[in-house]
Amino acid sequence: MASNNPDREEEEAAAGEDEDTGAQVAPIVTLSEVAVTTGEEEEDVLLDLKAKLYRFDKEGNQWKERGTGSVKLLKHRETGKVRLVMRQVKTLKICANHFVLPSIKIQEHAGNDKSCVWHALDFADGELKEEMFCIRFGSVESCKKFMETVEAIAESSEKKEEKESKDAADTAGLLDKLSVDESKTEKAPEEVPAAAAAAAAVKADDET
Repeated sequence: MASNNPDREEEEAAAGEDEDTGAQVAPIVTLSEVAVTTGEEEEDVLLDLKAKLYRFDKEGNQWKERGTGSVKLLKHRETGKVRLVMRQVKTLKICANHFVLPSIKIQEHAGNDKSCVWHALDFADGELKEEMFCIRFGSVESCKKFMETVEAIAESSEKKEEKESKDAADTAGLLDKLSVDESKTEKAPEEVPAAAAAAAAVKADDET
């Protein structure tokens, strides 16, 4: 006998579907756990902020959106080098990847205190390319913090390079001095026989 109550029929059908038959079905495909590496395992996070990134398209003479996500400043534990990395929030695709060098100059973009611009040799696409970036944050504070951190890293890198150059110059000077001293030491034994010969000649004249 057909029921005039559709809600009751749906409940009965649902109950039948939920009934546990006790049967066990083995999975068709067995998936093994795969370790995922990001390349950031040997780096410490100095800064991590949400932002939207743009790159300047020279051909079209316009700004193009590169992605929205998390921009990080990462310091390598061994080399001490700092790089800027930004990934898109959903796909995790890299949209910026370059070192923070002493030559980097970052500045506010066209009077917008939530945005800033800079040039860099970027490797996000798998090859080094000169890029002009613009990044926009959700607050003035985040933008200011980003700019100050990048500037501090660039200044620190410059001082480190200057120290390394000075140390290299000092080492080169020391090695040059050592090589001169060694050259003098090597020539000294050659002068002894000559002096002895001269003394012998004088003695011979005296005897004569």
